[in-house]
Amino acid sequence: MENWSVDQVCSWLRQRNLGELVPKFREEEVSGAALLALNDRMVQQLVKKIGHQAVLMDLINKYQQQKSGLESLTYCCKTASPEFPEVISGKNLKSFFARYKTSLQWTSSYALPDFPYDVKCILAEKKCPDHSMRIRIIEFLQADMTKYLEGSLYPNSQQYNIVVNALLQAYPFLDEDGNGFLLWKRALKDRFKYVRRPIEDDEQVLRNKCKFGHRRGQTRKSSFAENKPDDVQVQVEEEPVHLEGSAMDVHIKWLKEEYMKTQRNWKEVDNRMNVTIELRRKMISNKAPLKDILRLFPFLRCPYQLFREFQLLTHMDIYKKTVEILEIYSENILSLYVVRNNPINIMLQENLKRHTEEDILKYMKTTAACLLLPDVFGDDSSLFAAVNEEVKVVTPVLEVKNPFNVNSCEFALYVGREELAQLDDCTMALAALVAAFHVFDIPCPKRIHRTLNFLESLVFEVRSP
Repeated sequence: MENWSVDQVCSWLRQRNLGELVPKFREEEVSGAALLALNDRMVQQLVKKIGHQAVLMDLINKYQQQKSGLESLTYCCKTASPEFPEVISGKNLKSFFARYKTSLQWTSSYALPDFPYDVKCILAEKKCPDHSMRIRIIEFLQADMTKYLEGSLYPNSQQYNIVVNALLQAYPFLDEDGNGFLLWKRALKDRFKYVRRPIEDDEQVLRNKCKFGHRRGQTRKSSFAENKPDDVQVQVEEEPVHLEGSAMDVHIKWLKEEYMKTQRNWKEVDNRMNVTIELRRKMISNKAPLKDILRLFPFLRCPYQLFREFQLLTHMDIYKKTVEILEIYSENILSLYVVRNNPINIMLQENLKRHTEEDILKYMKTTAACLLLPDVFGDDSSLFAAVNEEVKVVTPVLEVKNPFNVNSCEFALYVGREELAQLDDCTMALAALVAAFHVFDIPCPKRIHRTLNFLESLVFEVRSP
């Protein structure tokens, strides 16, 4: 590659679905040597789309890593003793490259990136950053995660958790009122979604779509985004409880428009949700249709806002309580005789044999304990969660797909057979289920009341394990 001409570089770009970059590379006369000399700042100036920047840097880094491995291999081959012929045998090449690979690896001790000077100053003063500064922090975290992921733009939930935990441990004051974890995680996920937009036709994206299929919710979100603000406003004015011409109109309109954005001002969302809570509670107490409530207040589809609404009503942090409940009771639940031959438990035992990582084992056990709760109390599990099947009930229920596959598991909350929110893991799913019954004032079905009573008793009371 070092000896490539400009034409060869352009041909290489086309082969990797980066043909849009060819005119600019010709204009700047980027040869093979110049290509390998590019750094992050040069790429940002040369390539407009962030997605293309990430793909290009990934390709350059992989070539340099491969070159470094080949140089090491050549050296070892020249100096290898005849006593160790396996050094150059084909079957050991894979392990050899793995040993000399210089790319960063994900560990539980993730190190935060070196933030710019102005960000460092704000963090050093322990001041809560404003909206623009939050965006800068998120952008640097996203760029750093992309490097750790070797150019991939698809982190999993565990990797999001590692990064956000590292941020809050280094700067505890960013954990605002105990809600900072979900807030920063949501912002980071939104940033990755924004970065992925320009590469919808990228080869890697197309391969992932073929392999895993479209994520649930994409169709719903895109169709919702197609609604024009004027059309939505007309629907709002038709609501009998909507105070036409009042300040409430301004807040509702702002919330609806902000929901359509990728980069959201969550602090202002919180403030306006506070101001409009009286109207929401009035609509819910008057048994207004859920779709009308969500049309006015679409942020109730976000797990963070659902938990926050629950906290405004009960003064309890439902997510934090749910984490504590599962940590205390998971092992006890899995050891009960009543769940020994349950299909969920059998599925768990089969999957435990395939993994040795402590974090993955804990994740799978917690998920199983969550899904087995109704069976412990003799309740109807179909009213609690639909595992790998279609949702059939109208009351709040969880939809769970591939519960023990860390890379492809999916959790969603359904109300009225309609998807309300996508969730990261079983802990968030369980918290959202309990919150939905309270926030939307939905009576608990008798065939699931023992399970929910148990959870609520732990949420609202302090009990020792």
